[in-house]
Amino acid sequence: MRAVGILVGGTVVAQAILAATLPVATRLYTPADFSTLAVFTGIIAILSVGTCLRFDIAVPLPLKDEDGVAVVLLSLGIAAALNLVLFVAVALFSTTLAGWLGHPELAPYLWLAPVATFLAGAYSTLQFWFVRRKQFGQLARNRVMQAAGSSATQITLGVAGIAPLGLLLGQLANSGVGSIRLGWRLWRDEQATIGRVGRHDIARMARQYDRFPKFSTLEAMCNSAAVYLPIILLSAWAVGPEAGYLSLGMYAMQVPMSLIGNAVSQVYMSRGPEEARAGTIGRFTTEVLSGLLKTGVGPIICIGVVAPELFRIVFGSEWTRAGVLVTWMAPWFIMQFLASPISLALHIQNRLVEAFALQVFGLGLRAGAVVLAAALPGAPLSEFYALSGAVFYLVYLILILNIVETDWKTTGLVALRSLPFIASWLVLGVAASFVLARITF
Repeated sequence: MRAVGILVGGTVVAQAILAATLPVATRLYTPADFSTLAVFTGIIAILSVGTCLRFDIAVPLPLKDEDGVAVVLLSLGIAAALNLVLFVAVALFSTTLAGWLGHPELAPYLWLAPVATFLAGAYSTLQFWFVRRKQFGQLARNRVMQAAGSSATQITLGVAGIAPLGLLLGQLANSGVGSIRLGWRLWRDEQATIGRVGRHDIARMARQYDRFPKFSTLEAMCNSAAVYLPIILLSAWAVGPEAGYLSLGMYAMQVPMSLIGNAVSQVYMSRGPEEARAGTIGRFTTEVLSGLLKTGVGPIICIGVVAPELFRIVFGSEWTRAGVLVTWMAPWFIMQFLASPISLALHIQNRLVEAFALQVFGLGLRAGAVVLAAALPGAPLSEFYALSGAVFYLVYLILILNIVETDWKTTGLVALRSLPFIASWLVLGVAASFVLARITF
């Protein structure tokens, strides 16, 4: 699809910028600094998905643009109000909160959390508006500017020796650049439409889409907490900067996923409601899954195979542990890559109760895996966490395909046809690992 190509193109450039600067960042900042970033990112990730009470993902749904703008204003207003309350709470209790997290060194930086959370919520809301308008070129260009702003901030402050604050501000710059640019474009292009929207329109949209705060908010926060709460727990319980290694490994695995998965997800949300109304969402989902199997699973496997040697060479010998964790995380990210882009089918089909139950299950499974590993003497916390992720996303994928009533025979044939593509990447990974193992410095 042309829309996917546009978004992938922008994401490729953005990821190239981030990938090019990451080896510099790993030499400017220590694994302990990245561990602090992992905890900060985890806090933001858990809070930001609920900061708009999930009205952000309702932006593409109304038929009229005036109603779509009303949902945008509703979402932004809720995000501003909630994060103002959060800012006051953090200002009063930052030391106590940092102690509860097991990271007292975070106390001076926690005031950034509500700022980052608001910007992340604003960016998500505005991004869904441009998805609604099918202005994928704007989103592609925006991603490049976000990557450039984030990388420049981290490298500049790293050279100045401002650590770990440089990493945290780089994270904040990513969503900040994105939300400011998209917000300006929305105001410039839709000023007349915004002027026609009144408070009664916003209230009407709040009532019409009240199922999102009722069901989807907790579901999304459970989903995010299932990924990041175990990292926060792990960083407090593990010996050494294990969360830093894990965060770098997760980023490396997310690169191939971001190249295609996020773009496909946005296009799926754009076309999904139309396919559902036509009764063809099952067939459409199978087509999307076919593309994901052929284009993304192979690169993830390849990265998993070469990661231990590649991380040693690219990031330095102190980051070899992160490469080992990437190998353990490969099954998890394969399942996530297949499930996440089509997960919005649950919202399109109005199956929010099932989605919420699934995320509660995922949170219990993944946090429970870390708690269990911590209770077992000598058990590897990160490895337990990685394997629990694979189990969760496998269950997630099966549930989605059942809900959209996919033809399982067709889906099986699609999987079989993708095997040659996957096998070629596996062979490439084994060969590359063999060569890299013989490179020494």
